[in-house]
Amino acid sequence: MKKCEKETIVAITRPFNRVDEAVSIVESYGATPFIAPTLELKLTNTESLKSLIELADDLDWLIFTSPTSIESIFKFYPNFGELINENCQIATIGHKTQEMANEYGLGTDLVPDEYTAEGLLESFKEININNSLIGLPRTLSARDTLPEGLEKMGADVILAESYESIIPLDTVRIEVLISKILSSEIDAITFTSPLTAENLFKIASDEQIPELVNKLSNSILTVAIGPITDKTLKKFKVKSIYPNKYTVQDMMELLFENI
Repeated sequence: MKKCEKETIVAITRPFNRVDEAVSIVESYGATPFIAPTLELKLTNTESLKSLIELADDLDWLIFTSPTSIESIFKFYPNFGELINENCQIATIGHKTQEMANEYGLGTDLVPDEYTAEGLLESFKEININNSLIGLPRTLSARDTLPEGLEKMGADVILAESYESIIPLDTVRIEVLISKILSSEIDAITFTSPLTAENLFKIASDEQIPELVNKLSNSILTVAIGPITDKTLKKFKVKSIYPNKYTVQDMMELLFENI
């Protein structure tokens, strides 16, 4: 592993409870992490989640798109593993989500090669899910690509809000991050979801945005975790790169190959 020869500061925008892996990797390269979450995940026991739990024994598939949805269910329903029927199959997007599903004893039957909604839909093309009842707990701010794609395949999808993705109530760290970007005190920045990028621009003032885009595109190495986040950055006219495999580890390796 090649260590950074000069002091390198890498901004991490993912939620506080998700920063440990990124921080560890940044420090292993001899760089300094600057933690400034632009996103907060709030676990919620909504009416739609209660409805999903009531139908747990009837599910043919249960899809988890992030570890947070698993954490939420088991926080509010610790015996959830006993509620789902033994024939219910579990699909997860990403190895971290798979690991958490296994930790809670759910097991995993399907993990797509590409860690996106599109990748999971591609995997389901090989499976007959016509008339299947599929539970999909997630944040409602997520894209509609997955539920709409599953319904086109003939499945009945129960969409349940298991957590909220919100801008942190305390935005001081985000404001400091914007200031550091504008004053060229950051060498690289990582975005692990579309909302981590969108929220940064929501906090920035209209006067700051043009220079923010300029710095992120030309002076700072901007790295997205995958093509969906990269597409969001492009919407703001920010140039970024992303790895072939959409994980934090691969994102960080790409960053330090290009810094």
